[in-house]
Amino acid sequence: MAPMAKPPLEFPACPPKAPLAERPLLDAGLASELAQVFEVLASDTRLRLLHALVLLGDPCMSELAEAVGMKPQAVSNQLRRLVDLGILSTRRHGTHVHYSIVDPCVTKLMDHGLCLSEETRHPAQASAS
Repeated sequence: MAPMAKPPLEFPACPPKAPLAERPLLDAGLASELAQVFEVLASDTRLRLLHALVLLGDPCMSELAEAVGMKPQAVSNQLRRLVDLGILSTRRHGTHVHYSIVDPCVTKLMDHGLCLSEETRHPAQASAS
């Protein structure tokens, strides 16, 4: 696997939003949209690609394929799902298409997901009374 040469991207904080506890109950349409986001993110390959995007900055598809050790066509198919949902944007530079994460909330969601995963994998030991 090639070294991740570029410094990690730094995203601004997520735009201010009302806390979940202060929002009205999700209606069926919004719940469906949210489920679609989680469905697309519920792929180890797409999560690895998103993390590589954070580490590499503004890579082209072949750089991402090399970073995650996959064939370019397989990576292209995964990236298309993320672009179609609006999670990634593209820009053309010559014959290469470069990808970037659109919303900083995506990286924050990944950070929170990793935190939850690490905490549930290694739960804190209850102290003996």
